[in-house]
Amino acid sequence: MAIDLGTASTIIAVKGRGVVLDEPSLVAINEMSEEIVAFGQEAFDMTGRESRDVNVKAPLIGGVVADFERTKKMLAHFVKKAKSGGPNMSIRAVMSLVSDVTHVEQRALFNAAEDAHIGKVFMMEEGLAAAFGAGVSPTDKRATAIVDIGAGTTNIAIIAKGSVVHSTSERYGSNAINESIATHLRRHRGLQVGEETTEMLKTQFASTFLPEDIAKTIEIRGRDVQTGSPGAVEITSGEIYPIVEGIVRRIALRVKDTLTELRPEVAADIYDRGVILTGGGALLEGIDQYLRSFINLPVSIAEEPRYATVHGLIKMFDDPELLERVSFNELSILQNAEIPFEA
Repeated sequence: MAIDLGTASTIIAVKGRGVVLDEPSLVAINEMSEEIVAFGQEAFDMTGRESRDVNVKAPLIGGVVADFERTKKMLAHFVKKAKSGGPNMSIRAVMSLVSDVTHVEQRALFNAAEDAHIGKVFMMEEGLAAAFGAGVSPTDKRATAIVDIGAGTTNIAIIAKGSVVHSTSERYGSNAINESIATHLRRHRGLQVGEETTEMLKTQFASTFLPEDIAKTIEIRGRDVQTGSPGAVEITSGEIYPIVEGIVRRIALRVKDTLTELRPEVAADIYDRGVILTGGGALLEGIDQYLRSFINLPVSIAEEPRYATVHGLIKMFDDPELLERVSFNELSILQNAEIPFEA
């Protein structure tokens, strides 16, 4: 089993069956009893329309565990769901980690996986997994640059010969676009909108490049800030563009800065090969064009970018030696944690 436990989504693939689960990393909690009443897609469908005593929360922030107990229960629920329909046997799983994860954060993920009744847990860097999933060969001695843009993190990894040559991670991703759009609408248009609306604007209306028709409009409905009543405003693509561009520029600057830190041979490889984009953020309209013009290098988007990491993780079971070489083993995770991690 391969598990990409992300800020926005949890994606699970099973060897021989492919991707079997792709659901939002959310839980719905009854605030009176503190019990979880829904997970994943079911919890997402409640977002913004929860009943009086229910609150929907994301137990992961920036790609790492923010709420251990709820992450543990959510992961156990997803693993059980992913197992249904398959053989009932002891699970071996490989999970992805952001490159700057601390030992304590590693241990939190390991303990959550252990409590989800996973027999043996391997963990490997997200950038390396995304590279393998995007088609980079573990035996290729020349370097490849991977930029994995998630909801809460952006991972930049330079891969050569099946190893990470250089990596950097920012706890900042495409969710920042949603937050900026919501802030803009509240402050400048007097309309409070929910996550469903900002996600729709980001994926269906926004562009990282200046739109050809900046006067194109869309009606947005929500809650009028002044009166508290239901309300609506019309916004233009030209109004949304600078909000999105500001976020994407920050990611592009991070990529550009990272590429200046490379050794000459590695830089030469990247000059020839360019950059591969993975993660959900790679689906943002025009982001490959934007990055191409910003860094003056070829930029391509991996096939099925959202699934690149999980595809790379599941490939590890075909090469046990490579898996042992590239993964963190549980002994080092448990020994290196600076402090004992309590649930």
